[in-house]
Amino acid sequence: MVSLRHILIALGDPLVELQVAPNGLEVDVRDVVIMDPDDPPDVAAGDLALLIGARGRAALPLIRAAGRAKAAAVAVKESSQALEQAAIDAGVALLEVRPEVRWGHLESLAKSVLTTSTDDGEVLGDLFALAQTIATLTGGIVSIEDTASRVLAYSRSSDEVDELRRLSILGRQGPEPYLKMLREWGVYNLLRSSEEVVRIDERPELGIRRRIAVGIHAGTQPLGTIWVQEGDQPLNDQAERALLGAARVTAPHLIQQRNQPTSRFRENLLAALLTGRMDAATVAGQIGADPSKPAAVVVFALRGGEGDRSEHELRRAEMTGLISVHAAAYRRSALVSESGGRTYVLLPDLAPNAQLLNLTREVVHTARRHLHTSVQAAVGSTVSTLDDAQISRQEAERVLDAMARDLDAEVATLADVRSQVLVSEILALLQDNPRIRDPRIDALDPELAKSLLAYLDALGDVRAAAERLHVHPNTLRYRLRRIDLDLDDPLVRLVAQLQLRMR
Repeated sequence: MVSLRHILIALGDPLVELQVAPNGLEVDVRDVVIMDPDDPPDVAAGDLALLIGARGRAALPLIRAAGRAKAAAVAVKESSQALEQAAIDAGVALLEVRPEVRWGHLESLAKSVLTTSTDDGEVLGDLFALAQTIATLTGGIVSIEDTASRVLAYSRSSDEVDELRRLSILGRQGPEPYLKMLREWGVYNLLRSSEEVVRIDERPELGIRRRIAVGIHAGTQPLGTIWVQEGDQPLNDQAERALLGAARVTAPHLIQQRNQPTSRFRENLLAALLTGRMDAATVAGQIGADPSKPAAVVVFALRGGEGDRSEHELRRAEMTGLISVHAAAYRRSALVSESGGRTYVLLPDLAPNAQLLNLTREVVHTARRHLHTSVQAAVGSTVSTLDDAQISRQEAERVLDAMARDLDAEVATLADVRSQVLVSEILALLQDNPRIRDPRIDALDPELAKSLLAYLDALGDVRAAAERLHVHPNTLRYRLRRIDLDLDDPLVRLVAQLQLRMR
């Protein structure tokens, strides 16, 4: 079940246009149904009703019936002022479908937008959201198709789409000369038989722009194809690598559509491994990894969630999509899962000297650029076997916890910032336990506290501390004499320095 807004964003202008929405766009859409004027109305609360064969005034009784049933929206081929007013009176949204769109194609796409929920409320992956993620990573315009070349999902786009994409979205076949050329070149055979990214040159005479494409596979079985059309700007430098990872991420979604297996299977595998509920050998067998080879865990967090919560959740979902594609491109057997507001990545089958910082920095940079918000990541150490993945996770979590408190870093490992992490953890302990703090230090006014910390940081060098504070050394000496602490005692100095850093 998703909102009407989600449906409209996914399908977009190529297929439908919103006319009225008397109850807003956050109404839940539960199903897509057909309403035929020759049949008794069969519509329920939350349905998106497609009014097939009903135009003009013939659609009025169907709109009213949909309103009485508390449908979310109705879709017609030709809107009018009378239909819009009827929809407002009935309390149901009205969508106008483009004349050239086939009803069957619209029904199929709309149903694919509706994510399937499991008994425990978990939501399965959304192909339209994934298509948008791939578009972000490649800088192109994306379509995901099955093996029969039927469009399953596509990214949002402006008027820079070419004729082939336009016809594909509308459910019609592309230009036959172009399709024949692709067959003669062996493009379809290559996409079905390998993971190789295929480049297809533009054909201005046919109105076709440059493309890259990759096949989606489950083992040797082809599941579909991802096509990326170049828009007004060239595809970015990482487009082909991102597309390879995207194909691996998309495969479980298509298998899920075919077989409807247990939801979030791979995500649950990672959670079970990191919490000790499943052993490494079992997890490795499920993802095709070698449990005896090195592995590492990387943890990502989206910062800046002070605004609208739903917007923050949407950005976090987009960030997880970006991470999934990068991780799959790096390791086919990578696992990605969300937990506690963070995104966890398991990278198995690593070389003993694997360098993960560059990969992590690339993901953080991409996410920050496209989400326009801060992203931080901590890289756990590479452990010798998958059995020790929890150790890597714990290290990464410690670093990320310190980042959230007071560690100014974007990407780090525990080895890089061990001292900062240890001090941050000590300060957090002091913050949570007033009984182990010196009340005399808590009672210092801000000016004296700042002066004392500068003095301690300068290792007792009054002139250096005074220069840092932009005061005369005698002024600093006067302030220090006002403090009721034995600063000749090294333990007093240690406690004071830690406690002042907490402030």
